[in-house]
This record gives sequence, C-alpha cells and structure tokens, in this order.
Amino acid sequence: MVLTKRPLEFYGDPLPGVDTAELQGKLIVVEGPDAVGRTTQIAALRTWLEAQGHAVLDSGMARSALAGKGIQQAKEGNTLGPITMTLYYATDFADRLENEIIPALRAGFVVLIDRYIFSIMARAAARNEDRRWIEQVSGFALVPHAVFYLRADVKDLVSRVVVGRGSFDFWESGMDMRFGRDMYESFVRYQSRLIRSLDRMEKRYGFQVIDASKPPDQIFKELQRRIARLFAGRRRRPKTKA
Repeated sequence: MVLTKRPLEFYGDPLPGVDTAELQGKLIVVEGPDAVGRTTQIAALRTWLEAQGHAVLDSGMARSALAGKGIQQAKEGNTLGPITMTLYYATDFADRLENEIIPALRAGFVVLIDRYIFSIMARAAARNEDRRWIEQVSGFALVPHAVFYLRADVKDLVSRVVVGRGSFDFWESGMDMRFGRDMYESFVRYQSRLIRSLDRMEKRYGFQVIDASKPPDQIFKELQRRIARLFAGRRRRPKTKA
C-alpha cells in the first residue's frame, strides 16, 4: 500500500500566521505508556532516517525552552496538581509546536515526536480530568502523518522497569494521586488507566498499533516498514509564489 502525501492540517482552529501548504516535512508520532520503549525507537529511527538522506528533528515532552525546566522543577517537590500539570505540559507542547516543530516542517524535515497531545490527554483522563476540556485545550495541534502506538500490557511495563531501572518513578506510578498503597501497586493501576485512555483514542485519531511486547529489533523493523510507506509515493512539489 502506498500512502499519498497529504497537506497537514490542525485538529481545531489553526495557529495564526501558519500556512499549512508551506509545511513540506513529515510529522511522525510515537505514542505509548511509560517504559514501553518509545525513546529507544525514536533514537534508532532518527539514525536510520538520516542515513536515508532525511533531515530529522526529534522532540518530546518537557523539552521546550519556555516550560521544560519549570516542569522538572515543579515535579521535584512532588506537589504538582493534576490540572496545573496538564496546563504545564500543554504550554510546553505549544512552545515546541510554534518554535521547533512548525519551522522544521516548513524546512522539509522529518519530525519525530516522542509522545504528542495524546499522552497529555491520556494522563489527564487517568487523573479524572474532564476529557472534553483537555481535547479543546489540545485542539491547536497539527494532525500527524502517522501515529504509531506502541502498545504493551502492564506486566510487560513492570518487567522493563524492574530489569532496566530497578525502581519505579514517582510520577510514572501516579503517586501524586495515590492509586495504590505503594509505588508498585500505584504504577500498575495508573499505567492501566493510561493504556485504556490510549486504547480509546485508537480509532478516533487513527493510531497504528504495534505490539510492543516483541523484542526491540522486531518493533524497529515494523516501524521502518510502515514509515517507508510514507515516502513511497511521488513527492509533492512545493508551491511557488508568483
């Protein structure tokens, strides 16, 4: 199957001054719960795409110049409220979208995103925030060319945390909401909520589901195969100004 290259568009109201016809790059998102292996796959994909001759930008949550450091500092005290957290991450995303993602797409880059607005919405839903509200807040996002959802069961996530890190993270365990008596129990319950939220988004947002319980090299090959389809069709010629 050959995927045609379509113009990018916004989910809701477009950002002022942005002509989507000028965005010649590819916007590719890798989604999934914590500890599923997104960052590993993003790094491998970047190396592969650059070897294919593509200019690549990779971006992820809490990396913006405006809000990135503030998020990390706020999380250090373990006192960040759920609504404040959601707005903080939405601000971080908005800054990256305007100042990193859109300029890169305008320049023809392949933009790889490690978690998009979907993780922001899933985290909010897991913390019992209003889904309609957070969807409205996130409406300024661009519709990606592809969203790859690395899906795994909680038991797979637990084993990766135990083997790879040796301990559970406070925020990845949802301990700010105390979903369980200890960090392990809270992790299981919180990540289960995240997975259910992402599962509900699958059809609505057109996620391409990839079985993340497989070995990393098999996941990477599947991502390679699907991403290669995005470049299989005839390249669209950029519009020229009169």
